[in-house]
Amino acid sequence: MGHAVLLALIFLAPKTFAQKLPEATQGPSVASRAPEFAALPSEFAGPERCTSCHKEVAAEYGKTSHSKLVFPGKDYLHGCESCHGPAKAHADAIQAAHGDDTATAKALTDHPVFSFRGSAAENAARCLTCHISSKQQEFFEHSEHAGHGISCNQCHTAHLVEEVKDHSRGNLIYPQAHFFQVPRLPDETRWLHNSLLKQAEPTLCFTCHLTIQAKFALPEHHRVPEGLIKCSDCHNPHGTENVASLNKLASETCVNCQVEKRGPFVYEHPAVKVEGCVSCHNPHGSTNRMLLVRREARQLCLQCHSGFHAQTPVPHSRLGFQTSGECVRCHVTVHGSNFDPFFLQ
Repeated sequence: MGHAVLLALIFLAPKTFAQKLPEATQGPSVASRAPEFAALPSEFAGPERCTSCHKEVAAEYGKTSHSKLVFPGKDYLHGCESCHGPAKAHADAIQAAHGDDTATAKALTDHPVFSFRGSAAENAARCLTCHISSKQQEFFEHSEHAGHGISCNQCHTAHLVEEVKDHSRGNLIYPQAHFFQVPRLPDETRWLHNSLLKQAEPTLCFTCHLTIQAKFALPEHHRVPEGLIKCSDCHNPHGTENVASLNKLASETCVNCQVEKRGPFVYEHPAVKVEGCVSCHNPHGSTNRMLLVRREARQLCLQCHSGFHAQTPVPHSRLGFQTSGECVRCHVTVHGSNFDPFFLQ
């Protein structure tokens, strides 16, 4: 009986205790602030009238934290209209159309609501009314995404049912994900627990960053296609003061996982202090072992240490070891050492 139970646990464990995709890192709380509209309270229809036409949208929206926002002193300002603006004239015109297509089209033209189809700056401004108060979004207006005309609603959606996915590029799926078989959450569950993103990372990021997607297909790469790491584990898509919108300064992002390389060391490798890990490694993918930017490690070292070719003292003579061997055979602690300035130990 005991053996049967043990065998059952062995076969069922991968499914029962399988790791799920992690939620997005919870950042600082966002202080909700009432948007300023040049409209009287009587010009707001209320969420009930919106729901009468947009039932599916309202059902999805009601599952998000946005639907629970309350602005003291402005009870009329909640639900859909806190983002889309006053909609009483719009609702009255649609109701007066009585389902006639021509009259409905005229009502939509004459009494529109803000539908996030304006410029990127206009669309983002609606979201930044509240989200500018969070450290995760405070640099968005100066970020690479904002500079290229990317607004919040191109990556996030407050109601998933309106999302129509672009299948024009096919449905390319790398085989690496199948090797690891990381369980995928249902789309709605993933959306609610991952910053209301339209698609999961890295699929969403790859819609624009195709060159980076190609690097992750190389033999040596970080386990992003497998679902073990997300783009946002290293980068902040809303912008930071760091290069490449990294979450932390240079190599500090890398040593979150590579803790044995963190230091501080008594004898630091200058390349790490000046350029960081990317001076030797390609973080997205490489055909070389350990994600090195050069196939032969000694050639990588000689990019900076070229002076050894002109020096003759032992052991680095003109015909010495560096012409045929690997530097790290002797300089074993190349990331930094507490004992030897030449990283020999």
